[in-house]
Amino acid sequence: MIDRSKLPNTFAFVVAAGARARQLLAGSTPRVDVGDHKTTTVAAREVMVGAVEALPYVAPPPDEQIVPTPAE
Repeated sequence: MIDRSKLPNTFAFVVAAGARARQLLAGSTPRVDVGDHKTTTVAAREVMVGAVEALPYVAPPPDEQIVPTPAE
């Protein structure tokens, strides 16, 4: 069970744990003891203990942004 009182922002936690779970599924090495736990649980534990952290979003410069083309 996740102790939400220790989380400043539940949404940020979910986003960070989800991104880490995808990394673990892709083959990244876990940073906590895995045991018999699923990937999502391992990712949540890594975020809770501070083994991983979310990086702040940085928007690309305006000249590198992808502009959608109209459908023909």
